Amino acid sequence: MLFKKLWRTMGLYRAQFISMIIMIALGVGIFVGFNMEWVSIDKNTFAFYKETGFADYRITSEKGFSVDEIEKIESIDGVEKASRYLSVNADVKEKNGDAVALTVTENADVSGVKIISGEKYDSKSTDGVWLSDKYAKANGFKVGDTVTLKYKNLEIKCVIKGLVKSSEYLICVRDSSQLMPDYKTFGFAYISPALYKKVAGTDFYPQINVISDLDKKDFTEKADKALGKTELILTKDEVGSYSLARGEAEEGQTMGSVLPVLFLLIAVLTMVTTMHRLTAKEKTQIGTLKALGFKDRRILRHYTSYAFMIGIVGSVIGIALGYGVAYIIMNPNGMMGTYFDMQKWVLYLPGFCVVTVILIVALLTFIGFLSVKQMLKGTAADALRPYTPKKMKPLVIERTKTFHKLSFGSRWNLRDIMRHKSRTAMSLVGIVGCMILVVGSLGMSDTMNAFLDMYYDGALRYNTRIYLAEDTTPEQRDEIAEKYNGDTGASLGVQIDDKTVSLDIYSLKNNMVRFPSDKKGYVKLGDDGAYICMRLADEFDLNVGDTFKVSPYGTDKEYTLKLAGIIRSTSECVVITDDYAEKLDISFIPDSVYTNTEKEDILSDSAVKTAQSKKAIMDSFDTFLELMNSMVIILVGGALVLGIVVLYNLGVMSYTERYREMATLKVVGFKDGKIGRLLIGQNIWLSVVGVVLGLPLGVLTLDFLLKKLAPEYEMRMYIGPVTYIVSILLTFGVSLLVSLMVSRKNKKIDMVEALKGAE
Repeated sequence: MLFKKLWRTMGLYRAQFISMIIMIALGVGIFVGFNMEWVSIDKNTFAFYKETGFADYRITSEKGFSVDEIEKIESIDGVEKASRYLSVNADVKEKNGDAVALTVTENADVSGVKIISGEKYDSKSTDGVWLSDKYAKANGFKVGDTVTLKYKNLEIKCVIKGLVKSSEYLICVRDSSQLMPDYKTFGFAYISPALYKKVAGTDFYPQINVISDLDKKDFTEKADKALGKTELILTKDEVGSYSLARGEAEEGQTMGSVLPVLFLLIAVLTMVTTMHRLTAKEKTQIGTLKALGFKDRRILRHYTSYAFMIGIVGSVIGIALGYGVAYIIMNPNGMMGTYFDMQKWVLYLPGFCVVTVILIVALLTFIGFLSVKQMLKGTAADALRPYTPKKMKPLVIERTKTFHKLSFGSRWNLRDIMRHKSRTAMSLVGIVGCMILVVGSLGMSDTMNAFLDMYYDGALRYNTRIYLAEDTTPEQRDEIAEKYNGDTGASLGVQIDDKTVSLDIYSLKNNMVRFPSDKKGYVKLGDDGAYICMRLADEFDLNVGDTFKVSPYGTDKEYTLKLAGIIRSTSECVVITDDYAEKLDISFIPDSVYTNTEKEDILSDSAVKTAQSKKAIMDSFDTFLELMNSMVIILVGGALVLGIVVLYNLGVMSYTERYREMATLKVVGFKDGKIGRLLIGQNIWLSVVGVVLGLPLGVLTLDFLLKKLAPEYEMRMYIGPVTYIVSILLTFGVSLLVSLMVSRKNKKIDMVEALKGAE
């Protein structure tokens, strides 16, 4: 009997049940999905790093390392494996404008490759190349094809022996100025040490990659002692393919702890309000069951089962939704598939997600239990009396003359808002939550577009960056700069305390590069100080006028720099002019020339290592913006669903609670349209308050997410007027739509039944 009643009651209150299930499914789905994403990134990338021998440390030297020096590193206690290593950007002759990171490793177990198709990697091959499978697919290359790679004046004609992946190029970008991989124009390729020596006539390796469990301090001390000198040593945390992957995992973890909280909080509050109203409406039914002899325990179990079923059904749908969200993000053709280049994309459900879902179901069940337990107090006769709303004392405002000048609808709605505070609060929470998500999502799009305009259009004013060969003479460098009317730049690896950063030295006679200020506009570099990025300024608590010390790698020298300004940068760097460097007696060799000459007009020269077009960098942003726009659409869609579900549920609840009042209004002559306008008016009031609260909270949420999710880009938050207008219109639109849906129910009011029910 009670089982049949359960289904009958669920059908009667299907709107409330469906809305609660949707809210729980959304909360659980987002929580599970985002947490599955970052855990899956962690596990899949860790397995990939291990399988391909991703290096823990990288020792670099412009002079290169000898066979004797690699043997000294290998003999260090705590070093598992080591290999001399080379990676340079080489042009692809068959594809104009394309380049690959041409890579050589002496030990295939260190910074090696994973074969996807073709032959096994052969370190003795004198004619083979193992090419990135993604680059090959994007450009129509296949195993057996011939490809010619150009580096400076060298041409390497080789046969594609295999298509591969490598954890060293998990995120395959040309340099830190490129946000997203673009496999149509850039990939990576491995050749054997034998082919490298055959073509180059030398075995010059500027880097040693090391696999070791030692911490940085111990390893640095042992490496310096073994080599008898100090060299630049980078940990894997300072390499993009590792740090950016960890950053994505941390961002997913942050999102998994922020967004679901909003949905789950609203779901729990909705459950509290709805279960209380549901049991209040069922009060007569509960009294009937008691009169028929049903024990309190059985009635309690029956009504608690509603909350339990809602929790179970919502959680099951939510977990399925979470898998769907995680798969959309984490698959070879999904959002992360355009960023990460790895073979395995296994989804992992974290154990803490299972525990959390169980706790959520338990909490929802407990809420249902408490709601019913309150109604079971007293005798069957007490329970049989219909639920009557609590009596309200006259409001303070009702004693004023102003109140009596208000329209009937305004006075009626004010009394209803004060009588049903919990429902009113829930409506506000739904509207504010919708507003936060819409403003935050659209604001993120505005901020990113403003960032691209500021940095890539406003700051990088050149068309081509020419990378100079290491062995160029000062005369050759000057000749290249003069020939192409360009500005020069140099980068040195330096330490501030124990942190490795880049010291960038510029000669900007033609203003080819500008530096965004930490406030507004751009900073003009002066010759009387250094300019530091915001992250370093915050980390070392530096302000304009302070001094700090840098120590270049490979030397025992230390230089004291005066902080002249703080800039925004996509890399952790210190920027100075060449004049200031000469004043401090800092030795540097320009490694780049920035020019407005197009890449195809850069002539082949022994001094030119390679050239990079800014357009190639900008093209990769299309993919990035597509991904971001997809995420914005998902979040805005979720916000609208949130608003519709919460407001409709509460609207139906309001209609149910005021059923007798509206019947009375119909009896005294109010038309359906007039009663509908009363309901709509109250929702409009709440929408105005929700928008006023939601706008600043949305801005604060966006600011928080920018600091937590994208600190490496040092973006300036920007929200355009269109975003504010669209956010307000969408929120009001949702509120008005729901109000119209609920107000149509007035036509179904049975005046006789409603008014006799309380007798």
